[in-house]
Amino acid sequence: MEPYNVNLWVKSEPFIVGALPIPPPSKFSMYYLRKMATYVRTRADDGCYPKLFWPLWRHIACGKLQLAEDLAWLYFETFDSLVERTSQERLERAEAMSNCTSNEEMEKLKNKMSVDTLQFLLFLYIQQLNKVSLRTSLIGEEWPSPRAKSPSPDLDGKANSQNKNWDDQAHLSFVQTHLSDLLELLLDPEQLTASSHTVHDSLLSPDAVKSLGLLIEGSIDRNRSVDSFFSLAIWQPLRAKSGYSKLSDMFSFNMLHSWLKNTLGLNPFGMSACLKFGKKLAWAQQVEGTTKRAKIACNTHMAPEAHKILIMTQVYKQTVAKSSERLVGAHVKLHRCCDSYVYLLSPLSEQKYYFQKLVEKEFHQWLIETGHRQELDNLIPTAASSKQTAG
Repeated sequence: MEPYNVNLWVKSEPFIVGALPIPPPSKFSMYYLRKMATYVRTRADDGCYPKLFWPLWRHIACGKLQLAEDLAWLYFETFDSLVERTSQERLERAEAMSNCTSNEEMEKLKNKMSVDTLQFLLFLYIQQLNKVSLRTSLIGEEWPSPRAKSPSPDLDGKANSQNKNWDDQAHLSFVQTHLSDLLELLLDPEQLTASSHTVHDSLLSPDAVKSLGLLIEGSIDRNRSVDSFFSLAIWQPLRAKSGYSKLSDMFSFNMLHSWLKNTLGLNPFGMSACLKFGKKLAWAQQVEGTTKRAKIACNTHMAPEAHKILIMTQVYKQTVAKSSERLVGAHVKLHRCCDSYVYLLSPLSEQKYYFQKLVEKEFHQWLIETGHRQELDNLIPTAASSKQTAG
């Protein structure tokens, strides 16, 4: 028996936040994304790889994939929102954009933005989560029917194949079904045949495997802590399964594919797990005349940092105001809540500190612009005069 228990799962955020709830453009197919994967590598010196800058993505999206510029920016900005940043960095970015007074200033700011190229390719591919298939529509898999039930319940406790963005089982099924395509997008062009297919000894670079961290993470201590996928893949006891060779510093495509196929499971910190195993909170009332019951649950008592979540679903025509330690550091997810006022109060020291700094800066700027700064200074005695008065 192995002395460790390896769990790998599909992350929820890329699908909840990243996969737009609309059918993807037709040119987000594997054929065009393969061409894009080859193109960005050949234009590495122009700002396409390993970081893809906004001007180059706009060129690819509008010129080659025939997207409108607004839609190209929506995908770019949505992916950028998935990147982990501190509260200060997010506030500074938002402040910089809000300070733009013209389209030219905004465009200059956008031209400085870049995303990880390989992860962005994966992000574009998972837009197919909400692809509508004519064939599956005809046989009932795109419409509510007994055949369409998902093994993972919807947040209201009923199976619902249409709510794929929130369905942990749909995320897992999508990655398992399309795993070969996802890995192929990460291959260097020389690792593919002339028809853009893998060969029996195709190899993946460390950067390619690192990019899988967008979708996959795991644990070796029964989910008490969470490790990046790359750190697990190169861990000595797992190299025989992941296909990593320290000598070549490369991964075997086939071995990595097999390991993922056999190991991937449901997210232990996803919405389904939280509602099933999390702590139920009696923060909401059942409103008379409604058929749906409000549910609030959290996993903060058992989840490691950065994986604590609180879910509120079906809250209808209510005011919920709570201050609780369970909220500290938790990601709050609101699902099908309407006609309600939700006030979640908790001592989020870092966010409070940077928000206070932002408000102070804006107030100071307003004082200067309106001329009230001088009036305010006249009302406040200087330190020297205060000392003289005190003497």
